[in-house]
Amino acid sequence: MMNRPDLRAAVGRALARAPICALLGPRQCGKTTLAREVLRKMPGTLYDLESPRDQARLLNPEMTLASHRGLVVLDEIQARPDLFPVLRVLADRAGRRKARFLILGSASPQMSRGASESLAGRVEFVDMTGFCLRETGAGAWRQLWVRGGFPPSFLARSENGSFAWRESFIRTFLERDLPQAGISIPAPAMRRFWTMVACAHGQTWNSSEIARSMGLSDKTVRGYLDTLTETFMLRQLQPWHENLGKRQVKSPKIYLRDSGLLHSLLGLSDFREVTGHPRTGASWEGFALEQVLRLHPRGSAWFWATQSGAELDLFVQEKGRRWGYEFKFSEKPVPTRSMHIAMEDLKLDRLTVVCPGNLQVRWEARMEVRGIETLASKEH
Repeated sequence: MMNRPDLRAAVGRALARAPICALLGPRQCGKTTLAREVLRKMPGTLYDLESPRDQARLLNPEMTLASHRGLVVLDEIQARPDLFPVLRVLADRAGRRKARFLILGSASPQMSRGASESLAGRVEFVDMTGFCLRETGAGAWRQLWVRGGFPPSFLARSENGSFAWRESFIRTFLERDLPQAGISIPAPAMRRFWTMVACAHGQTWNSSEIARSMGLSDKTVRGYLDTLTETFMLRQLQPWHENLGKRQVKSPKIYLRDSGLLHSLLGLSDFREVTGHPRTGASWEGFALEQVLRLHPRGSAWFWATQSGAELDLFVQEKGRRWGYEFKFSEKPVPTRSMHIAMEDLKLDRLTVVCPGNLQVRWEARMEVRGIETLASKEH
């Protein structure tokens, strides 16, 4: 079992502030395992809402749930959207917070909207994805990069076993998970779109180009993009705009959030194949970006680029400070003119270049190189 203290602490803080915590993430990312860890610290009851036995126990949900003390975990809450009004009633009972509720759900637009609308003011959300380097240990960065962070993929006994699991996950996600979430997109069309996005991973989004390639409208393609984003498969990193008197890029950059799924869609199964592929640099950028974002849980993130060519892979504002990051798949990256422009124009407190390994080099007072192994334990 992998220790995930940051997520466990985030859930604990949410339950201390609100009567209901919604832990959302893709299927198989470890939500139930984390909930069981929380239950060891906060005794209570767990209901699996896909279990016929637990469904029968909740035939009269308000009476049953009102009788509990401590923590009540409702797993697979998307199977019972009728429970949202019940939870609202229980959360509103003045002065009698007999129980706290932790609801677990596979991310979907309908589930998120249902929880937000029915439980407004009563619920705090915690988003969950796969493992990060702070959880696996910095020395496992190659395995985490190639296989991705989904526990069954990362912990598989072999590269072939990991690749086979990811292929099965993609198929199940397209053929079962999306339809169950109320999203009626043909699986072959979405698989083709997902693969095309994988080929454009790390680039600014061009819906017209993708739409022409698929013979679809811009609106349809945009809907596909939003669907994969809302289900935690993609990240849309928006551009930062500042009145700099320069023409700046306005389209978002697109990343597959899990590097293992990216490699499966590109047909890459091991470290040698990943590092020999033309999209190695883009894959590294997306992987390192996700690791850095886990270091800034309360930060707001963008990328920055101008039409003249100056750019910054990641710009984070957190606690009144400005952090810049560049991601280079190079053993010895060197400072560039673009980095100096970003430092000056964005008034960065620090610019960090993230590369493989354990390198640590200070270029200037506010510019440094850090290998991914040293970054994993970095505190801000």
